[in-house]
Amino acid sequence: MSDPKHSAVQYPGGLAARYRWVGSNEAAAIRATSEGTGSFADHGPLVAADPDRLCRAELRVEGPLGAWTARFASPIYDEPTGVLWDVPGLLIVKYGFVAYALVGRTGELRWRHVSGTPLVTVIASSRLPHVIVQSEIETTAVRADGEVAWRIAHSDVVAEAELIGGRLILTSYGGALQPIDPLTGRDLASGLR
Repeated sequence: MSDPKHSAVQYPGGLAARYRWVGSNEAAAIRATSEGTGSFADHGPLVAADPDRLCRAELRVEGPLGAWTARFASPIYDEPTGVLWDVPGLLIVKYGFVAYALVGRTGELRWRHVSGTPLVTVIASSRLPHVIVQSEIETTAVRADGEVAWRIAHSDVVAEAELIGGRLILTSYGGALQPIDPLTGRDLASGLR
């Protein structure tokens, strides 16, 4: 049994998060070092009937209202990451093919978004009425209630996505840049010189 990889993140609002993750068939390493006080939810069964055969991740959050822990499963090895969407108070966690919207202070699952390809990143801004869920071949804007606001498919694999100067800039695996209006999903490349 290998030791879990780990990272720590301090989110606004006094939320201290610790992520731990392992490869397939190594769930025992997560269980052996689990920080189980506070509320606990295992979202692995949302991905597979036997999630412990897959790669597993655990998120532990401690904040002003107490502590909570959530577990996830993925068919691919991935480092879980998250972003706090401050206006609705949701912590959006990306792991494998799924983005989970968890109430930041309690860990309650509000919604999840499943992609057909691995997720690259999730992006949130208080200036947007949705979060951006970026997969390798699709950009999806998801509102706070979990409904899709807009979605665009890409012909090239997206390797990176970031908000820069009010634009969503996608970088393809081949290095091409594609600017998108993060509010509407409209391609802004035609306006660039």
